[in-house]
Amino acid sequence: MSTKTATVTVRLDPKVKKAAQKVLSKLGITTSQAVTMYFNQISEEQGLPFRPHIPNEETERVIRESLAGKNLHSAKDINDLIAQLES
Repeated sequence: MSTKTATVTVRLDPKVKKAAQKVLSKLGITTSQAVTMYFNQISEEQGLPFRPHIPNEETERVIRESLAGKNLHSAKDINDLIAQLES
C-alpha cells in the first residue's frame, strides 16, 4: 500500500461542492476517496472516465437562445407535451 502524501487544491463553486458532498455522503464515501477514485480511473483509462465533447454550431446556437429565453417551448403537463409532439 502506498503512502498518500500528495495534496490537490481545487477551486469550485461552493454550491457544487455541497451538492456533490451530499451525494458522496449517501454513497458512504468522502470527497478525498471520490477524488482518489476519479484519479485512479483517469490513470487506468489513460483519459477522462467520460467523453467530453464540443457541441456543434446548431447545438451552441440553441443553447445560447435557451439561456437568453428565446424559442422556448412549454406544456401544461406530460400529456399536453405528448399531444403537442404528436400533432
